[in-house]
Amino acid sequence: MNNIIEKFNKIHITISGVFLSIFFVTVVIQVVSRLLFRVLPLLFPNIAPVSMIWTEDVTMYSFIWSVFLGASAMIYPEKHFAFTSISDNIKSKKAKITIHLVIMALVLLFMILMIYYGCIVTKKFWNYRGTSLPQLKRGWTWLCLPVSGACGCIYLIQKIVLDIRKLTKKEDTN
Repeated sequence: MNNIIEKFNKIHITISGVFLSIFFVTVVIQVVSRLLFRVLPLLFPNIAPVSMIWTEDVTMYSFIWSVFLGASAMIYPEKHFAFTSISDNIKSKKAKITIHLVIMALVLLFMILMIYYGCIVTKKFWNYRGTSLPQLKRGWTWLCLPVSGACGCIYLIQKIVLDIRKLTKKEDTN
């Protein structure tokens, strides 16, 4: 099971990286097109430059997807955030595992709410249109909420199960 989730996490991070790459490429296209929009008429007065207005929506969509997918992907290696001030001072392994379990349960609750309200918002704004790409619906932007919440739930459930197994072992956890 761990192997499947590890592979899923690698795919998850790769998809987030693809969205981040799309973001960077569209920002570069946007900057170059704006530069050309100002310079080209000076060099060639008879040529009218074309502004790349579609890059605004693509940049926004790809950045949002990259951030949300990247944040939920970091739950698996536990690199998203950490509160170590309490657990660093505790000597008992059982207490540390319990604190970790409580934190993971709270984050799982947040992810479940993210799925629930993300679905509501996605449904509500599905038919809204972008400004520069009216053929692309805004619902695709909001869909990142339930998707990243569901991915986060997969990782958190696995972590919670592992913590429960550690707590229920008959070994010494002090």
